[in-house]
Amino acid sequence: MRALIISDLHLDPGAPARTQAFLRLLRTDTVSADAFYVLGDLFEAWIGDDDDAPLAREVQTAISEVAARGTACYFMAGNRDFLVGERFAANTGMTILSDPTVHSLGGEDTLLMHGDTLCTGDTDYQIVRQQLHAPAWQAGFLAQPLAARREFARAARAESAAATAGKAEEIMDVAPDEVRRVMAAAGVRRLVHGHTHRPAVHELDQDGSAARRIVLGAWHDQGWRLWLDPDGSERLEAFAL
Repeated sequence: MRALIISDLHLDPGAPARTQAFLRLLRTDTVSADAFYVLGDLFEAWIGDDDDAPLAREVQTAISEVAARGTACYFMAGNRDFLVGERFAANTGMTILSDPTVHSLGGEDTLLMHGDTLCTGDTDYQIVRQQLHAPAWQAGFLAQPLAARREFARAARAESAAATAGKAEEIMDVAPDEVRRVMAAAGVRRLVHGHTHRPAVHELDQDGSAARRIVLGAWHDQGWRLWLDPDGSERLEAFAL
């Protein structure tokens, strides 16, 4: 099975080139993929599956066309679109994955994560994440009118940007001990994640065996995709938006 994996597109009405690049990838790259994965932060913000914004509708329709061709499509929530739910899944034909999930890709069990839970050094973020993932908070938020939710998302993005600017770079990266722990718990030698916006392939020593941590890139100045082929080859690629 040939898998195509992306994350951290942060699609937003204010960045139309990014959206067009994603729609182009859906029309072209997914044709040669047996499975297509989005590991979170597809959107800059997702305020609920009832969002009637043009971008939300356009993206869901485009993904549904990929699924209709027979490509297996998977979505794992990120820290920006953690409110994606079953209505989104029905609209797109995507299967919602829990974080973390292990899939056999290219003949190898592979641990798939968004990556934010690996950043255990960022204690302030982990506290906020726990609050936002509480069922009671989510139910209360989704009960608000769309306009109120959009305003909350706008303010939250501004607050997040300000908080991130004041943090040390190493705090916002993954904690090596947590990486080793989750890989050992899953019994894998390959981990694929996004979130940190630091694309790279890291060679690791996992309990005396060679292992890899593949970090997907964010779609800012360029796009990023990872191909995992049936012969076991891995290609992390950047491309123009």
